[in-house]
Parts: sequence; C-alpha cells; structure tokens
Amino acid sequence: MSRAEAKAEPEYVPPGKAAQGNVVQGEAEPEGEAEQGAAAAAASGEVPRAVRSFWSIGLFSSELTITLRRWRTLALLGVLAAVPVLVGIAVKIETGDGSRAGQRGGGGEGPAFMAQITNNGLFLVFTALAATLPFFLPMAVGVVAGDAVAGEANSGTLRYLLVAPVGRTRLLLAKYATTVTFCLLATLVVAVSALAVGALLFPLGDLTTISGTRISFADGLGRALLIALAVTASLLGLAALGLFVSTLTNSGIAAMATTVGLLTTVQILDQIPQLHAIQPYLFSHYWLSFADLMREPVYWVELQKNLGLQAVYVAVFGSAAWARFTTKDVTA
Repeated sequence: MSRAEAKAEPEYVPPGKAAQGNVVQGEAEPEGEAEQGAAAAAASGEVPRAVRSFWSIGLFSSELTITLRRWRTLALLGVLAAVPVLVGIAVKIETGDGSRAGQRGGGGEGPAFMAQITNNGLFLVFTALAATLPFFLPMAVGVVAGDAVAGEANSGTLRYLLVAPVGRTRLLLAKYATTVTFCLLATLVVAVSALAVGALLFPLGDLTTISGTRISFADGLGRALLIALAVTASLLGLAALGLFVSTLTNSGIAAMATTVGLLTTVQILDQIPQLHAIQPYLFSHYWLSFADLMREPVYWVELQKNLGLQAVYVAVFGSAAWARFTTKDVTA
C-alpha cells in the first residue's frame, strides 16, 4: 500500500448515521477517536469524571479488601466479638442466684446499663459498646489508621501505588474512607455479637429507658442502631489523627504504637480533675454521650458537642495529613 493510500481515511460518519449504514466504519472510527481523546486527556492531566469515579471506587474497594484480609485485622475483629460474649457469660454467672448484675452481695453499681441486662438482653448491646469504647474499639482503629500509610511505605508498596494515575489526594481519601469503614464494621461486630449473646442468655422484649419510660423492642433496636452510628462517629477524630501520624514515618509499628500511645495519654488526661479546663477539647471527652440516646426524649446537647468536636479533629488532622502526604518524598 502506498503512503497516499495509507493517508486516505474514510469520511467521518456521525453516530446517528452510523446505525443506518457503513456500520464497520461507524464503529471503528469513534473507537479510535475515543482512544486518542483518552490518551490526550491523560497526557494533559485532564481525567474524565467517569474515569475519576471509577478509580475512586476501585481504589477504595481495593484498600478495603486488603485491610480486611490481613490477619491482624481479623484478629482485632475477633477480640471485639469476644468481649460481649465474656460480658454476657459473666453477667449470667453473677446473676445465677437471682441478684441483679453489678450488685451481687450488696456491691456497688456496675457499668452503664449492666443492671438491666438480666431484664432485657438488648441492654447487653449498650453495655458491650460502653465497655469496648474506652479502649478496645479505639485501639483497633488506631492500629488500622496508623498502618494505613506507614505500613505501605515500610513494605515498599507505597511508591507503586503512587505510580497509578489516581493522585496522592485520592489515595489518602481512599485510605481514610477505609479506616472509617473499619470503624463502622468494628462497632457493628460488637453490637451484633452482643445482640446474639443477649438473645441466647436473657429475655427480650419491651425495655425501660434511662428516663423510666417504656419503649417497644423495635424502637429499642432502632436506638441500638443509632448508638452504633454515634459510636462510629466518635472514632472519626481518632482515625484522622492516626492517619496523620501514619504520614510522619515509614514504620508501621511506630505509627501504630504512637497512635495507641496518644490514645492512652488522652484517656488519662481526661480523668484528671485538675485538667477540667482542657478536657472538653479532648477527642474522647464526649464518647459516652451515646447513652443520651436511651433517654425519653433524647438529650442531644452532649451528642452535638461530640459530633462537632470530631468534625474539628477530622478537619485539623485530615488537613495536616494531606499537607504532609502530598509533599512527602516516597523513596521506599
């Protein structure tokens, strides 16, 4: 074939006319133009919105799958699921002689909601969340968040992730979304395990709120779901803090240890009476405000303060993580 024949291209056929005739040319030509347009867009840095959405969803799905397949993550979820089992068995043994939970032999009151577990197994959900929120749940979130970026850098896979045309901002958002999803999953694991154990060991039915009013079992389930969401929201600030710490080092173990150490320090500071002036600004100060969802009517003041405080921590440490990660030299 001569160069003149090779340059002779068929006349462009609009998509509307391609269906009427010359189907082969009408299909082949737009495909070539689409490929050239995609290549030109990639070269100019302009990625179509559909492609960006695809990468975002695909990247998030990949990050979530990798996180949930790790043995460390499965072990953390297993420990969280075991806590309600242990609490339920302990309450069942303690109340075997007919005494109320937390008050056997004239002792003092137990943790929140524990005295009601024997009357209604649904209270085991609230008790389990109250028992795991101060340490077990945030520790699990701190481990996942601290390992998000530092773990990739330590294993040498971070630089390969940055080669993909997704951008550092989108990668960081995917990792934070994965951590938030783990917060929700971990909270639901505790709640579902507690509900199953409570149904097996104790009766279910209408329950009495903290205000002394009676609500139906269906309403109680709805409030249990709201409480699980409130607990998840309480962990968002810690997730952002852990992600920021993860961008400061290339050691996953160091990032996890630092995040858990900061969690422990904040918990201690929140218990010292002399520091009452700064305690309302600590991310863990309003964690147990979810108990107000069991009042009739619901007391929203502390819950709103908690959500506002978590939003501030997410904004501050999320921005700090973005600033650090987008300017970080990745050599490993």
